[in-house]
Amino acid sequence: MSRSLSHGRQVVAIPGPSAIPDRVLAAMNQAMPNIYEGDLVDISHTLFEDLPAIARTSGEPFIAISNGHGAWEMALTNTLSKNDRVLVVESGRFAAAWGAMATTTGLEIQTLPGDDRTAVDPNHVESALRADPNHQIKAVLVVQVDTATSVRNDIAAIRQAMDAASHPALLMVDCIASLACERYEMDDWGGDVTVAGSQKGLMVPPGLGFVWVNEKGMEAYKTADLKTGYWDWGPRAGLEGHYLRYCGTPPIQHVYALREAMDMLNEEGLENVWWRHERLANAIRAAVTAWSAGGDVSFNIEDEGHRSNAVTTVLTGDIDANELRRIAEQEAGLVIGIALPGFGNAFRIGHMGHMNPPLVLGVLGTLEATLLRLGARLPESGVGAAAACLASDLAKAE
Repeated sequence: MSRSLSHGRQVVAIPGPSAIPDRVLAAMNQAMPNIYEGDLVDISHTLFEDLPAIARTSGEPFIAISNGHGAWEMALTNTLSKNDRVLVVESGRFAAAWGAMATTTGLEIQTLPGDDRTAVDPNHVESALRADPNHQIKAVLVVQVDTATSVRNDIAAIRQAMDAASHPALLMVDCIASLACERYEMDDWGGDVTVAGSQKGLMVPPGLGFVWVNEKGMEAYKTADLKTGYWDWGPRAGLEGHYLRYCGTPPIQHVYALREAMDMLNEEGLENVWWRHERLANAIRAAVTAWSAGGDVSFNIEDEGHRSNAVTTVLTGDIDANELRRIAEQEAGLVIGIALPGFGNAFRIGHMGHMNPPLVLGVLGTLEATLLRLGARLPESGVGAAAACLASDLAKAE
């Protein structure tokens, strides 16, 4: 019989779906209710009332029974028309994937190329829009955090670049990996359409896509000709028709789960949620910085100012990242994120949602042990560096 240290509660530290709090799991344990009136309807109404605050907007929220890709399509089809041009601002995998979806809906794609190791350059956005004097570009698609690369883009700076070019395109922001993890100010930063999903910072199982729309986005809805029966905002708007809000039967368990998760976020306070994510991310970055002194591992994102507070992509050089993940999971009970195609040897640490120092230090300690098992040169302890980082933050929290 082979021996393993993995017998115990498995820890999952992938960049979504994130860990679901026990309170959220308990809230989902409900018998089927009356879907036309009563508690479910009342709770659902509170979600639509509270969702704008999560994105820091006064705009209209919509919920799709889908993942984030469904939210992408909802955003595109309700604001744009066939053969409209959209500018896809690359910084990894997911803006490009959003653009690919736009192509299938009948839109024309113009790509602003990026790479896997740096953030979007707002100056390049401004130049691309200045080269469009007839305003054929109707929307700019960008992610705040790319889950594959772990880059964080400066959304406010991108809006400033659009304004500097005096361009009227809609700014559409993918916050699927960042909402309730990173600071995001939709109204103050000039976002017109924001999309997100339930399974990351919102701590709810996959199955809900979200779209927030400001007045400019709602004005674009009036002339959009890509609307389809399911995604159409028209019947979903307003609080009167609860059944129509979901274009049919509501996602009952998800409604209860989201209400509990939002209660948890409200109890902590969104500013504190952002602070907690930043401090835990700093601890993880301190660990990777210490590990990198040996030359075998390194950050994927070179500029520390653009490293995400929700996910960290680590390059492992000659160390087999697949073997690292296998040992971590099968022999130690830790699940970490795979590298998406094209990255070579790399892994991803998800640090989003229901996370705290014991979880982070446990993840880092297991990773350090696994790296040592594979012969990585680690002249400094990443766990020690992370603990020192957190010690300072614990003092500040008093």
